[in-house]
Amino acid sequence: MVKHMGLLALLTAAAALSTGLAVQAGPLAEAAAQAEKLAASGDAAKAHDLLRQAMSDFSQTLPLAIGRAVFVTKAPAGYAMYDPREGSVFKEGESLISYIEPIGLTWKESATKGQLESHFTVDFDILNPKGDVLAGQKAFGDFTFTGHLRNQEIYSTLTIDVSGAPAGDYVLRFHFNDVNSGKSASVDQPFKIAGP
Repeated sequence: MVKHMGLLALLTAAAALSTGLAVQAGPLAEAAAQAEKLAASGDAAKAHDLLRQAMSDFSQTLPLAIGRAVFVTKAPAGYAMYDPREGSVFKEGESLISYIEPIGLTWKESATKGQLESHFTVDFDILNPKGDVLAGQKAFGDFTFTGHLRNQEIYSTLTIDVSGAPAGDYVLRFHFNDVNSGKSASVDQPFKIAGP
């Protein structure tokens, strides 16, 4: 019985601790708890919508950042539907194709009534290992997404032609610029051009 009392005391303490955490958990935890209740009652669609809205609201509090940046073999079919390239060594004349997911984009009301809009541009630089900028372009990419909700499944496919560059090590740096907020985020993708 003593062993059971110790276990009961431990569970009581854990429950008290988790109760204290739940009070401070915040809107995402509250939405998740409500969604679980909705799903348990058979309303999966409403549970899904509640979680999607909670994530949408939460995303507006995040700083602009890059969630994923990978070299891919070809343009992806959709969000998270890409074929990652094995390694970052490219043949002379081969294009660099990058799949990149920005996080924390700002949404505003669109010119189309009842819709929201996100807008960002992408600059790029190619650097040598010392950090010297060898080439680049401002507003290389210009993306606008319009819809009925603040979609979080946004990605960009960016293709850079490096033909004519000599063999060696380089860094491809993308700068994402959120037009609605003025915030920026950068990501580096080191790569190598193989010699003949």
